[in-house]
Amino acid sequence: MAFIYNVTFDALDPARLSAFWADVTGYEVAESRDDFVRLRAPDSRGVRHILFFKVDDPTNGKNRMHVDLASSDSGAEVERLVELGASLADGRSNGMPVWRKGNGTGWVVMADPEGNEFCVG
Repeated sequence: MAFIYNVTFDALDPARLSAFWADVTGYEVAESRDDFVRLRAPDSRGVRHILFFKVDDPTNGKNRMHVDLASSDSGAEVERLVELGASLADGRSNGMPVWRKGNGTGWVVMADPEGNEFCVG
């Protein structure tokens, strides 16, 4: 049986994008070059590394895969992520996040500084 070892992002600016995701997750820089950054989990979490590879093409349209984040205080986490550089990707209601609901859960769709969508629930 396989397990997820890395999650990989294409990035216009790997250093900038990895700094954002390090702040989001608490992962630490394990390796850094101009064209690549590897973040490592600070403990034995499920996903061991988050990788960022330099590409020349920006994200266009909706991601076919995305990251789901969980927090004990989702509202405060959305606010923190906006302060770190994320944006609300799923519409706004007077500047407030739009909460989606389904399958007994609720979430907000956001985008990282390069437009990669992710959810916070």
